Parts: sequence; C-alpha cells; structure tokens
Amino acid sequence: MKKIKTRTKLCYGIGNLGYGTVAQALTTFVMFFGTSVLGIRGSLVGLAVALSAFWDGLSDPLVGYFSDKSNSKLWGKRLGFLFVGTIGIAICNILLWSVPNSFGEWGKFFWLLIFLLAIETFNTCFATPYVALGIDIAPGYNEQSSLQGYKTIFFIFGMVLPTILMMIFMPSKAGEIGQLNQTGYIYIAYTTSLIAIISGIVCIFGTFKRVKNMPQYKPRKKVKNAFFKIFLNFFITLKQRNYGSIILSYSVALISAAFLTSVGLHIFTYAFHFNSTQIPIIMAVLFVGAILSQPFWIMLSKRIDKKPALRLAYFCILIGIFLTFVVFIFRELTNAVITFWVILPCIFFCGFGTGALYSLPMSMFADNVTIDTLKSGENKSATYSGYMTFAYNIANSLSLLVIGVLLDIIKFDPKQPVQALVVQNSLGAIVFGGCAISIAVAMLFLSRYNLKRSDILKQQLLARQKSKK
Repeated sequence: MKKIKTRTKLCYGIGNLGYGTVAQALTTFVMFFGTSVLGIRGSLVGLAVALSAFWDGLSDPLVGYFSDKSNSKLWGKRLGFLFVGTIGIAICNILLWSVPNSFGEWGKFFWLLIFLLAIETFNTCFATPYVALGIDIAPGYNEQSSLQGYKTIFFIFGMVLPTILMMIFMPSKAGEIGQLNQTGYIYIAYTTSLIAIISGIVCIFGTFKRVKNMPQYKPRKKVKNAFFKIFLNFFITLKQRNYGSIILSYSVALISAAFLTSVGLHIFTYAFHFNSTQIPIIMAVLFVGAILSQPFWIMLSKRIDKKPALRLAYFCILIGIFLTFVVFIFRELTNAVITFWVILPCIFFCGFGTGALYSLPMSMFADNVTIDTLKSGENKSATYSGYMTFAYNIANSLSLLVIGVLLDIIKFDPKQPVQALVVQNSLGAIVFGGCAISIAVAMLFLSRYNLKRSDILKQQLLARQKSKK
C-alpha cells in the first residue's frame, strides 16, 4: 500500500478523541459518582462497573470476528461498525448519568448497570474495529508507530477533557464540594456525547478512501464452527510467546490506571482535600505529561526498539508513583495549597511514563498481527484486537470489583464530607499499592517478549519477493 498521508493519520487519530473522552469520563467519575453522589455502596458500584467491564471484554472478540468477516459495499471494512458505535455511545452516555434521584439504592444500582452494559456494548462496536482499522491502513513497522502516536495524542486529549469540563460545570463554592453536584455530570455527558459524534464522523469519512483501496484478505479455507472457536483461539493466542507477553503486560499495566482513576477522586477529595479546581489541574498535568512524552517514546523506540523503550517507561511510572506516595505521607505537615504545588511535578513524571502505555504496546501488538497477516494471507486484525481488549477488560473488571469491595472494607462513608484519618490512609494504600504492584507484574510479563524490528522487516521483504513471483 502507499505511504499513509498525514491527513489520514489525523482523521484516524481524531476518532480516538470522542471515544477517549467518553471512556475517560466513565473511568474517572463513575465510581465516585455512584458512591459519593448517588450514595450507593462501594461493593454494588464495583459490581456494576465490573460486570460492564466483563461484558465489554466478552463482546470484544465477537465484534472483532464479525468485523473481520464484513466488507460492506457502502462502508467498506470496519467503518459501518464505527458509525453504529458512535451513535450508540453518544445516546447511552447521556442516559447513564441521568439517574433519577427518586430511585432507591437498588433502583440506582440497576439504572447504572443497565446503561453501563449498553454503553460498553457500543464502545466495543467502535473500539475493536477502530484498533483493527489502524493495523489495516498502516502495516509498516515505523508507520504503525507514527499512527499510534497520532491516535494516542488524541486519546490523551480526550482523557484531559472530562477534568476540564469538571472545572467548568462543577465549580466549588464556599462550604460546598463541587464534584458532588449531579447536574454537572449531566452537562459533561451532553458535551462529551457531542464530541464523540463529531470525532466519529471525521474519522469515518477521513479514512473512507483509504479503506476502499485496502487489499481484501480472504480465508484460504472455511473453518467449521468458527464462531465457537473464537474464545478457544484466545487461549491458543495467549500461549504464543509474543502475543501472550504483550497482551498480559498491557492488561496488567493498565490496572494501575483503574486504581488511579477509580479511587483518584476519592483520595484527592478526602485525603488531599483538593477542590474541583485543583483536581482537574492535577489530572491535566498527568495527561499533558503523557502527551508531551509521545515524540520521545516514538523516537526512543526507533533508536533502541520498542521493548526496551516500554521497559524504561515502566521504570518512570514506578519512580513517579514513589514520589507521589512520599508527598501523600507528609501531606499533614503542610496545608493543601503547598501539597498541591509539590505534587504537580510528581504527577507529571507519572504521566510522562504513562504516555508510552497508550502507544507502544498497541504498536508491538500490531507488529505481531502484521506478521501473521503476511504469513497466512488472512486479515484477522479485529479478532486479535478483540483478544487484546478482552484480556484487558477481564483484568479491569476484576480490579474494579476488588476496589468496590475495598471501599466498603475500609468503611468509606459517602455521607461524611471529612473521612477519618484511617480511611484516608487506606485510600492511599489502595491507590499507590495497586499501581505499584500492577506495574511490577507487567514488567515481568514484558520480559518474555522477543520480537524485534529486524524480524518485521525480514517478513515484509519475504512477502514482497513472494508477490513478485
């Protein structure tokens, strides 16, 4: 295929803006919203979020399978799924946050559960084919890194937006905690849904021509009971050294994000005593660090290859977690204003390392899919992408369920504006301990990965020579 144009990269990347904005609003706010705003027990909120994440993971390989088999005359490959996913995400996102206050605890729980399941279904319709689309249109080793960089930058912008909107729609007033205002969450939902629709349309029509010109790979032979073998093949894929190591490393590493985002609002509100202006600034600094790091990680991966670059990123995250934990320990020795300014560079360092997690693992995964496609002549990029997100969502669902139960165990009380010191310290243990352990385990899984740039280039050369014969 021809070299991918910068305009196409931008259009593809912006698709991650809307999806990333809605997804980040969910991961950042829903645990706090369910417990502190709606007053639902942490274990119930954790159960609702865990079930939706589990369903998200379960549906990923299924949608991936159907996406690989589809080739619409109108939409080409993938784009029809992106359109349905975009519209569904926008509608369900608004309904999710519009929980009637007249409902009791169980009514609110089921409302959350139903619309979390719905929005995760449409998230899958968009996200899995979207990831596969990136593999389809940029099969080259360095082109894939570049495309993932564009995609990551827009995704991180999407991650920043909910916290900025929090500052706009949830201003803290004297004697009030702005992030407890339910109306603010509804306004955020309207805004993020609009962004999702606009970015989805730009992505679809901006990549349409490229998709139409893609070579169509067809299976060499029909496989009986292929639908039922999808999940069996997941475990077969997981046993393959490079697939297994990158899938597990990525999934476990992002558990740290689940701990930070799910309990982050709790710890910043009740332990650091930050307001709805300071918290968005902290989250913005985290994501700005991730955005600014993208050129660095891309350049470094070209110089020393992707695995060593990702390993260095893990070390950066661990150092950032340690520095932030030190600030947390000594937070009572100063006031909230001083602590706020001290914590900012520590958070930036965490964000700088985290930036690699949103580009390098997916680029490494795409390299493996590219090799398989060249060898077999069959494009199963969406199926494989479904396996990647399936593993992540299973790990994420379990961690969210554990987080919800832990909030009940430490006796977190959403009715109390000031939590006991033991509860504050327990929140810190959950966040920092969960983040550090998940990154350390991710490094162990990464150590088994052995695919190098030379392997990709060799296989692409063999494929070109074969096509000339």
